[in-house]
Amino acid sequence: MNMKLLVQQPGLFTTVQDGGRTGLQKYGVPVGGAMDSYAFRLANILVGNDEEEAALEMTLTGPALRFESEALIAIGGGDFAPALDGEAVPAWRPVYVKGGSTLRFGRCRSGCRAYVAVAGGISVPRVLGGRGTYLRAGLGGLHGRPLQQGDALPIGAASTLSRELAGRLAAGCGSRSWAAADWYVGPDSLPPYGEAPVLRFVPGREYDEFTHQSRLDFGSFRFLVSSRSDRMGCRLEGPALSLSRPADLLSGPVTAGTVQVPPDGRPIVLMADRQTTGGYPMLAQIAAVDLPVLAQAKPGDMLAFEQISREQAESMLLLREAEWRMLKLAIRLKQQEGERISCTVLT
Repeated sequence: MNMKLLVQQPGLFTTVQDGGRTGLQKYGVPVGGAMDSYAFRLANILVGNDEEEAALEMTLTGPALRFESEALIAIGGGDFAPALDGEAVPAWRPVYVKGGSTLRFGRCRSGCRAYVAVAGGISVPRVLGGRGTYLRAGLGGLHGRPLQQGDALPIGAASTLSRELAGRLAAGCGSRSWAAADWYVGPDSLPPYGEAPVLRFVPGREYDEFTHQSRLDFGSFRFLVSSRSDRMGCRLEGPALSLSRPADLLSGPVTAGTVQVPPDGRPIVLMADRQTTGGYPMLAQIAAVDLPVLAQAKPGDMLAFEQISREQAESMLLLREAEWRMLKLAIRLKQQEGERISCTVLT
């Protein structure tokens, strides 16, 4: 399935993203990668790719993409009303697409970001070990920038598993421009996406140095996601948080989910394109299992926070990874079946 994917309309902010650049933070290179790593990885697995293969990430408003030749795709993340040649197409399952078809997305009806994985992956050059777009440095992706009208994205060679699955779906396509698998990933196998989520956190390095009222406010108020949020950080609006007394802090390492509080008192939750170190006081660390939920929060949404222990956060992550391995196995078994059987992968 070697081909190119043509961008007819770019959407508001559509980029090539992968699993991120690891091992380079000591040189000041951010990890980057997909904001909602769960939806991104799942879309890749559904088409038979490695789970960190490069795919497209769209934000708030999606693109229009024309397939130069046949393809196997999967869509995950927020609901952007995807349609192939004007016909609504389902998410969270493999979809065979005929060459010459156009996949069009609208504005997000739920969530903030969606992903399109194509069997073979988006085959842009690797930069510093990754294909993902890091906008601030202008590296990775397609020329280090968001997609533009007229761009042509190269697609890599699909795996044998992908080709066989596409062939079975193509056989049932008929006169339509696409055909979707009868099986899919059920909602109970996804993170708890939804409006006004509660994100769990463990205390950060300077947690005890904040005033009692600030700690109380962070765990009891609902914060508004600011329009100034981006891939670097989710900025929150709500009660101003402050330290008990001024302090000179040394910069320290940060990671995805670190909650920093700048002098204005408005918390920032660091995300995929975060810097490698930070000098603002670190109030909290969001549990890793809740980061995909945070990635789907758009400006104007409300967020609440609940304190848990470090042991609880670790146990939740271990359980999520065990469930992920089971889900991958269930998907692989369905992909290898010779007959199309209607079912839900996990519910």
